[in-house]
Amino acid sequence: MEKLLPILMLIGSNIFMTYAWYGHLKDLKNAPIFLAIVASWAVAFFEYCLQVPANRIGSRYYSLPELKVMQEVITMAVFAAFSTFYMRQPVNWNYAIAGVCLVVAAFFMFRGITHGA
Repeated sequence: MEKLLPILMLIGSNIFMTYAWYGHLKDLKNAPIFLAIVASWAVAFFEYCLQVPANRIGSRYYSLPELKVMQEVITMAVFAAFSTFYMRQPVNWNYAIAGVCLVVAAFFMFRGITHGA
């Protein structure tokens, strides 16, 4: 279970970060830019509260390149869901193909791994 914990924390951190980066485009689109910046920073604080420990715990089981590739795959998946369901902007074929390329990258990163970091 502890090996799965950093992955779950990375998913949570990505949800916060995706909202911090893009949520203001919907929720604060008429607000002053300074307010959008402060609100995004406040949300990003919770992203860091998950991201930093996720990487610390994850470094016990995964190499740095493995953690980075996992992060990118998670980022694409979270962004696709956020874009589609929250922002109401559907994912197109180019985005889907880019996501498949990241999944292929993850496959090669983890191919043949029989031990932890």
